[in-house]
Parts: sequence; C-alpha cells; structure tokens
Amino acid sequence: MHEIEPFYLWRDDYIAAEDERSPFFNTEYSEFYFDKQLYNFLIHPQWDTFGSPTLYLKVLYADYERGYAIIEMMGEWNDTLHNDIMMLKREIIELMIQEGINKFILIGENVLNFHASDDSYYEEWFQDVEDGWIAGVNFNQHVIREFRDHGIDYYINFGGELDELHWRKLKPLQFYKKVDELLTKRLN
Repeated sequence: MHEIEPFYLWRDDYIAAEDERSPFFNTEYSEFYFDKQLYNFLIHPQWDTFGSPTLYLKVLYADYERGYAIIEMMGEWNDTLHNDIMMLKREIIELMIQEGINKFILIGENVLNFHASDDSYYEEWFQDVEDGWIAGVNFNQHVIREFRDHGIDYYINFGGELDELHWRKLKPLQFYKKVDELLTKRLN
C-alpha cells in the first residue's frame, strides 16, 4: 500500500498545495514519514486526507477557467460506516464548486471497495454542478457494480470507455476533453 502514490507527472502543470483556490493550499507533505494509514497499512504520504479514515485523494489538476478538476482516489469508499460522501462533499467538493468547478473527473483505479448508504449527497452534488457533470474513470468493476446497485450511477457517469481510459499518457486538458467528448456523446 505504501508504494501506491498519487500520479505525479502533472506536477509541472499543477500542485494543489500551491493553488490558493485549492482546499489543500499550503499543505505540507513528508517524503519520508508515513503519517497516513488505511486500516493497518501505511500509505504514501502524498495522499490527502479530508476526514475519512479509509478514503484518500489527490487533486491532480484544477482548471478554473474551464471549470474542471481531476481527482485521484485511493482506499475504501465507505458511506455506510464513515459517510465518506458527506465529508467529501462538504470538505472538498463544495469548496471547489464555490471556485467555479462544475465538472469532476474521479479516478478510481485504487478504490478497493464501495459501501453505500443513501444517495442524498450524490443527488445534492449532481444538482450543484448544474451544467456540469461527474465522471468516474477506471473504477474496478466490482466497485462500479456496487455504485449501480445503489443507484449512484444516476449521478456519477461510469462505464464504457470511461472504464478503460489510458489517461496517464495524456496532459490534463487532453484528458478532460476526452472525458467531455465521451459524456457529450452519451447525452446526445
């Protein structure tokens, strides 16, 4: 677990800790001290915490002019025990929406499990983005199945090409345009 680190090749383009509009502005990280853990496993110190004991994230990129953010996630998404969606919505998403972000790309390759509760915070998030969208990219199939079984896929777009995007080969704007194109095709 400690070797799974957030994607770092876009750091020349964006660093959330240096972005005055970011919820993580002025966050300091250790390269050597592992201060976060997922259950009994230490995780890489570059992951950001937002109050959940099992789910971590990294804002990889935010473009306020175009209104999108790319967020990589890691851990267990547990709405049942920890109400992760409520904390994510209140501590991160609402702050980003206030800064003009209305399109969210969630990268879920490292989301190990999902445990649902109700969908009210997802519905609220969906309503808050108005003309925007929320996309789940490269989530594991068993995690997507849980989201779908609980109707969360009504609010977050999953499936199809979103499950197999080779996003690491792209720059942030290229990645955003690809996801936007895929979602536009779905809506038309």
